[in-house]
Amino acid sequence: MTAGTTTKTTAEHELAALQREHGRPLFALLLRLSDGDRQRAEDLVQETLVRAWQHPEALRADDFDSVRPWLLTVGRRLAIDARRARQARPPEVGDAVLESARVCADHAERSAATLDVREAVKTLTPEHREVLVLVYFQGASVAEAAAALGIPPGTVKSRAYYALRALRRVLPGYAADLR
Repeated sequence: MTAGTTTKTTAEHELAALQREHGRPLFALLLRLSDGDRQRAEDLVQETLVRAWQHPEALRADDFDSVRPWLLTVGRRLAIDARRARQARPPEVGDAVLESARVCADHAERSAATLDVREAVKTLTPEHREVLVLVYFQGASVAEAAAALGIPPGTVKSRAYYALRALRRVLPGYAADLR
């Protein structure tokens, strides 16, 4: 660098000297502020040095004897900002949780399937529809459906069987779901 020029960034050798002289105390502080997370502390050290690189005027000020207080203050503020950012978003989950998560069908697919089933149920005879609605949609037992409709339990079973069979013909893409 010539005598008449000023630089807006810190030279590499100056940053290396900063790292050698102040890196350990800075890392120790940031490790405590990161609850012992070494990776996070190392990232914060690097970010602090980036800030030093971006603000060489702060490092060359004649107002203080050492740049360590400035570095520690910048590092501390970065650690506080990082902690606040982590607290503002939901916690991250590991891969094991994602792998065991149940995959839900797409909402649009479920809606389309619901419409298909409603239309198919309309094609059934009223007797078959009554049994199907009671047993499969309202969860009634065969005995409860028989009592509600005033028919024998065997008739409920028979109507449910033939109703499902008719639905399988009308909804061939859903045949596996109707068993």
